[in-house]
Amino acid sequence: MSDSWPFLSASTLVFILLGLTLAAFAWGRFRFDLVALAALLGSVMLGLVPSDEAFLGFGHPAVITVAAVLVLSRGFERSGVVDMIAVQVLKAGDRLLLQLLVLTGTVAVLSGIMNNVGALALILPVAMRMAREHDVSPSLLLMPLAFGSLLGGLTTLIGTPPNIIISTYRESVTGETFEMFSFTPVGAAVAGIGLAFIVLLGWRLTPQRAGKASREEMFDTANYLFEVEVGKEAKAVGWTLPDLHAELEETIPVLAVVRDGRQRAGHAFYGSLREGDVLLVEAGPEEMKQLENKAGLLLSAKSDEDAEASDAKVDHAEVPTESDTRARASNEQGQTREDEKPTQGLRNKVVDAEELQLIEGVVRNDSMMINRTVSQLRLHNQFGLHLVAVARDGGRLKQRLHDIRFRAGDVLLLQGGVSDITESLATLGCLPLANRNLNLGHPRLLIVSIAIFAAAILIMLFDLLPAAVALATAALVSLLVGVLPLREGYQAIDGPVIVLLGAMIPVGQALETSGGAALIADAMLALGSGWPVIMTLVGLFMLSMLLSNVINNAAAALLMAPIAASLANGFDASPDPFLMAVAVSASCAFLTPIGHQSNTLVMGPGGYRFGDYWKLGLPLSLVVMVVAIPMILLVWPL
Repeated sequence: MSDSWPFLSASTLVFILLGLTLAAFAWGRFRFDLVALAALLGSVMLGLVPSDEAFLGFGHPAVITVAAVLVLSRGFERSGVVDMIAVQVLKAGDRLLLQLLVLTGTVAVLSGIMNNVGALALILPVAMRMAREHDVSPSLLLMPLAFGSLLGGLTTLIGTPPNIIISTYRESVTGETFEMFSFTPVGAAVAGIGLAFIVLLGWRLTPQRAGKASREEMFDTANYLFEVEVGKEAKAVGWTLPDLHAELEETIPVLAVVRDGRQRAGHAFYGSLREGDVLLVEAGPEEMKQLENKAGLLLSAKSDEDAEASDAKVDHAEVPTESDTRARASNEQGQTREDEKPTQGLRNKVVDAEELQLIEGVVRNDSMMINRTVSQLRLHNQFGLHLVAVARDGGRLKQRLHDIRFRAGDVLLLQGGVSDITESLATLGCLPLANRNLNLGHPRLLIVSIAIFAAAILIMLFDLLPAAVALATAALVSLLVGVLPLREGYQAIDGPVIVLLGAMIPVGQALETSGGAALIADAMLALGSGWPVIMTLVGLFMLSMLLSNVINNAAAALLMAPIAASLANGFDASPDPFLMAVAVSASCAFLTPIGHQSNTLVMGPGGYRFGDYWKLGLPLSLVVMVVAIPMILLVWPL
């Protein structure tokens, strides 16, 4: 311990540091990777971690393994492995139980061979499409889907980061790691019974929120689309669209600009406005008044109906009706997706959102958008995207777009170019929710990606190479043979998760070296001295599970692993059942939307509220514990 803190023991300093870290994780004001990095640097300054060992965690085998799995997962997506499966998923029909079985079963299987968050991200758009096609509330499908991805991750070493962390920690205790399928007997039993509970009974505990499956119902976009015309006396003559936004001090989306009978997408219009230009804007009554007062833009009145609506636009108490806006809505049906399109017969047509290159995206809980506004992100200038609308808790937000600070789980309606919108969403940390255009990929890449992964698994099974080396080699080969372009390979690596792991590994080690883990274990031993060992194991399981619901599951595993090892040492028992209990419980964050990325990703699309998760999550957690503890003791005896 540093001489700067002579009155506090190392274990006390660790507890203070971890208490502040856990509070910051639970608060959610700052991203978890920044909190973890602050904890690491704080531990160095307090003398808990030697300065020359501060960043050794970033070279830890667990970090390398997670990065390699993320690259391989993206390779599966690009080669068409997942799309091939999704084609079959969409054949489930209109029976809800069968839909639940197919969706949760598929995501569970995929979560065993790739990162579980990646598996959910791939199947989530398929589930949304299924809900739309069969007129099913997505709230009935998405929470079971998210929980299925968590359960599936329990089955193999690479399914979820806690398994990788516990495996590498076991090596520091016993000299041997858990192997690829060491988790399978317990994980498969827990996943199988957990999925059966969800499909047969648990889904009834999820809230049924109707009308949230389609973009039109969630955002009601057509009711807010207007044509405004640049008149001869308009102030906006000569302005660019950025000039217009700057003058209005509001990001009012301009979806299209019509000039000389040609329509140009708003995100691709860089010229100056002229007299006679018609702008298709997405706005409410307040924004319409701003357009008139500050820019001199008036509703395009080409008919008596338009004129009547123009008279009513300043009435703040009324929202335009669908019949009013349909008459003003732009974009001829059946047009091609180009930045510039012919617009004969433009008026009196219903807007086709697809023709305007609109896409839905959900904000991930590691997104750079969280707690930032449109202007802070410079969405249009830096990413070429227009924000059209935001939905939260299943309903569209009515406040000004300029004032909205994004949260994890928000569903955004965005407009951008087809060629780069996917890359922009990935950079921002958004998961696209548009209908997946399923294809079988390139047959050669499909075979090659499967062969590379199978070879890595065989190398691990025969213990020819450590897991980190085998999987990193597989990721490298995938990049070299073209399964995945190098640029996409780097994009696949989840930076915040890597920083979290690299920063928290030394902090977790400090908990052990300072004696903090032993103190917690001694307290648990004292409390359970008159009880069987199995009760202490249950207590460890519950503590780890509760912790994983308020902080990242990887961080929970890192903090609980030393405590598990100390408990095993106190009982003079094998560390395996205690470590396995942490591995399972740290991955079962079913009670809150913040404990795991999978839960956060479905919150917006499913229209869930914070308190919805425990209704299914609590009984599922009890089912998991009742199954897991006996299975752990059967497979990994004390």
